[in-house]
Amino acid sequence: MTIAAIYADFAAHEAHGVSPAYERLASAVTRDRELLALLALLPPAKRQPNLLFGVVRLLGGPVEDPTAFHDYTVANWPVIEAEMRTRATQTNEAGRCAVLLPVLTALPQPLALLEVGASAGLCLYPDRYAYRYGDHLIGSGEPVLACTATNMAPPTGLPQVVWRAGLDLNPLDVTDPADLAWLDALIWPEHTHRRARLRAAAAVVAADPPLLVRGDLVDDLPALAAQSPPDATLVVFHSSVLYHVPTPRRVTFAEVVRGLPGNWIANEAPDVLPYDTLPMPPGEALHNVLALDGTPLAWTRSHGQAINWFA
Repeated sequence: MTIAAIYADFAAHEAHGVSPAYERLASAVTRDRELLALLALLPPAKRQPNLLFGVVRLLGGPVEDPTAFHDYTVANWPVIEAEMRTRATQTNEAGRCAVLLPVLTALPQPLALLEVGASAGLCLYPDRYAYRYGDHLIGSGEPVLACTATNMAPPTGLPQVVWRAGLDLNPLDVTDPADLAWLDALIWPEHTHRRARLRAAAAVVAADPPLLVRGDLVDDLPALAAQSPPDATLVVFHSSVLYHVPTPRRVTFAEVVRGLPGNWIANEAPDVLPYDTLPMPPGEALHNVLALDGTPLAWTRSHGQAINWFA
């Protein structure tokens, strides 16, 4: 895809109906020759809308008005480019636990959780959050993760987690103000509820930090998995991570994770992992496929706000 096509696709399928500000910005970039030329100076993996918009937000730049965004980005391109080259989109959305919960609670308990692409590890605490599926409330305390569930009965309880670890090329620390500021910058402008959720989830993690290991999802996964307690069900999982990984490496990762004991939960865009057949997604918005051990189970929204079980 051309850079303009990447931003057009983001506007139409990711931001539309979810973030009017980012839909406006992405649409404007598709017609902005100056910004497209600057983005072309970056490696392909560093040209993505979430990274550009997140860096501008981190630096205090405007993201509501396309003209102001253009002027700021062009005027400050050297510092923006430097940040984009060194950073990665590490959106750590605790809300995704709401679409993982139905699978996690159905597995043999207790669980040993290992998240690939864990960022700061907020999704390693599905047992510590509260959930609301319609009128059905599970758990107590904050944050409360709201999710619309279709074609399924909501879970009745929380999983029992006895070990949690994360693997990431650049683990983040929620007790580090700079890392927390980057996580905040990755949240889309209008999503004040997600900012509140980030703070609440970060407090949970800071009170009982997980094991976060700097490493590669293929080379370092087996050694970390071997540290899990043998009397717990190992669950390797990831959400909206593998699209960052080149296709041949994804294939190798799938081979490695299938060779581990336990279970594998994937929550990725439908073109990221191969599936024989998938039903039509429920609408034009971007949906992920929730799968267990390679078997697709449901459509999910990228921030965990909805799950639509396959009929």
